[in-house]
Amino acid sequence: MDQTIQQKIISLMAPVAAGLTVADVRIGLIYTSVRLDNGNTGVAWTGQKKSGGCGQQPKAGTLVGRPAEELLHMLAVTDSPLSKTIGLATANALTADIPRPETVSDEILELIDIQPSEHVAMVGFFGPLVPRLRQTGCRLDIQELKSDKPGTISPDEGRSSLAACDVALITATSIITDTLDELLSDLGNTRAIVILGPSSFMGPEVFSGTPVTHIAGARVRNSSAVERIVSEGGGTKILKKHMEFETICLNP
Repeated sequence: MDQTIQQKIISLMAPVAAGLTVADVRIGLIYTSVRLDNGNTGVAWTGQKKSGGCGQQPKAGTLVGRPAEELLHMLAVTDSPLSKTIGLATANALTADIPRPETVSDEILELIDIQPSEHVAMVGFFGPLVPRLRQTGCRLDIQELKSDKPGTISPDEGRSSLAACDVALITATSIITDTLDELLSDLGNTRAIVILGPSSFMGPEVFSGTPVTHIAGARVRNSSAVERIVSEGGGTKILKKHMEFETICLNP
């Protein structure tokens, strides 16, 4: 059986994690941060259970000081979005220590150059991009897990949109919700597929063999500022002042 995206991330980063320990963990309302003892910090969206049941973290109070590899493996914990969040934030902290292909700082919509005749499927609501996409004249479908936002469609409705779209913008939070592999399998003849957002895992090897063409993520510049904002419930708009956003262009 093929490995899932989560399993690929763990396999790639486990050797990097060897010998490192966790120095700080912050689980905020919107984002979670993990800082390692080498000073590197990663963030990920804070996942929550969709329905009833306790969403607490049973290892709370004991995460700091644990081996980084132990927290990395939390990315594979089933039925625990919060554990997956901690695992992905740890993986994102570890990426600072691996060679990374050349990145570009160009804004993602400029890179992919969407045309008026094209059909764009957006998975996850990226508010700042929506007006700019509409200005291009393209057809835009926005898929949300909670489709109560005006102008959005449900995941079930989104499958046909993904199959027909020219460009797909997919939130990296789909790694935490266990939906990324399925989303990629739903795509048809799509010319550009972007994994997008601060949660993005910036390791291109993980996306080898998939149709992904771009990874648009972020690198933490100021760990202490990011940790403070995460702890106080801040989101992307505030965090971006202390992060560098960059894109890796992959060969399809």
